Amino acid sequence: MVSTIAFFAIAAIAIVNSPGWSAPGGVKDAFFNGAIFRESLPDILAGFVLNVKVFMTAEVLVLICALLLAIMRSLPGPVFTPLRILAVSYSILFRGMPTILVIFLLGFGMPALELQGLPNSDVFWAIIALTLVYTAYVAEVYKAGIESVHPSQAAAARSLGLSRGQTLRHVVLPQAVRRVLPPLLNDFIGLQKDSALVGLIGVTVEAMRQATILQASYFNFTPYVALALVFVTITIPQVLFVDWLIKRDQRRRQAGGVT
Repeated sequence: MVSTIAFFAIAAIAIVNSPGWSAPGGVKDAFFNGAIFRESLPDILAGFVLNVKVFMTAEVLVLICALLLAIMRSLPGPVFTPLRILAVSYSILFRGMPTILVIFLLGFGMPALELQGLPNSDVFWAIIALTLVYTAYVAEVYKAGIESVHPSQAAAARSLGLSRGQTLRHVVLPQAVRRVLPPLLNDFIGLQKDSALVGLIGVTVEAMRQATILQASYFNFTPYVALALVFVTITIPQVLFVDWLIKRDQRRRQAGGVT
């Protein structure tokens, strides 16, 4: 504790006493202006409501689509080879493309096609883009969880008369999801942060876009600091919850090993 306090105290003193900290137009005024922080925070919080809607909607879609994709990859037998190839190709494609590029392609490209029956909303296509990208990552997490369940459990379930679908639903998936819950939550923390990319395709009521507008209005970077604090405030409880889940799982495994 003493060493930690000393380290941060020395770092704070070094930063505050640096030549560019308190100089006119320096870091203190450019990034930590209290008046601008108080004025910009309400607008940023109002825009953050859209971010919450975006990542909450995308999370639900990702959970469903990624599970279906992982099941497709785990289907046995040559008859399901086309589905496995399709699932693997999807995973490779969207894990290899930057998220921002997918958002640009869908956010600008799909409305330009003017297809009948499809929404032209920038927010809609941003949600679809995030869903496509994160489905590829979360499907790999699901797949690892499914493969971690020993085949003998599925064989035992089949010997009791359960069908392949019932075995997957009642035996394999409950254990798989429970084992991969921490990495799933980590992926959703990343999804929450990537919701800020929505503003890049012209959504003006989004928090990142609001911070950019305020920064240009004040000629000051404090709105970005305010936005960063909002994201950190939301993220820290989730990170602590994930760490608690990991430690709880470790304790259970150690207790199981002892018994």
